[in-house]
Amino acid sequence: MAAGRRAQAAEETRAKLVRAARKAFAAKGYAEASMDELTAEAGLTRGALYHSFGGKPGLLQAVIDQIDAEMLARLRIVRETAGSGWPGLLAESVAYIEMALEPEIQRIMLLDGPAVLGDPSRWPNQTACLRATARTIETLIADGVIAPVDPEAAARLLNGAALNASLWVAAADDPPAVLVKATDAFRLLATGLLKPKS
Repeated sequence: MAAGRRAQAAEETRAKLVRAARKAFAAKGYAEASMDELTAEAGLTRGALYHSFGGKPGLLQAVIDQIDAEMLARLRIVRETAGSGWPGLLAESVAYIEMALEPEIQRIMLLDGPAVLGDPSRWPNQTACLRATARTIETLIADGVIAPVDPEAAARLLNGAALNASLWVAAADDPPAVLVKATDAFRLLATGLLKPKS
């Protein structure tokens, strides 16, 4: 019984810290967010932060994981709305790039995340996304929609293009203008995978 209460208290502490950090990182950016201020906002101590996350980078990773899960849920809806197969895959990829305009995603996921945690294509969440895209491509090849190609190679290139387009939009002086160019070019590149009509 006591172990269950301790686990619940630890989870509540983690949730409070993630909420406070997400708010601080979105408002001030990772570098400017004070650990003392965000732990005070959560009603906790720095010790709780270190115990729960090992430090500020671990807390950033937890915030990114939370935002990423929300993004995936939204992208699933986009795919389902657009339809299965190719329309869903293309719509999902374009929606991912469009999310780079959202201030919280832009700052935390696309600017601060890579600066602190390194190349986003190596983050664990990208591996799961890559596998899902490869499975979709395998199905589209089997259905004769996409020309025969190595599914992993196509998934890596497609996901890499979407990620790089998002990073470009997020870092641009005029993100909305860059978004138009990025999504137009992405659609053109992606349609190159389609099997030519005979």
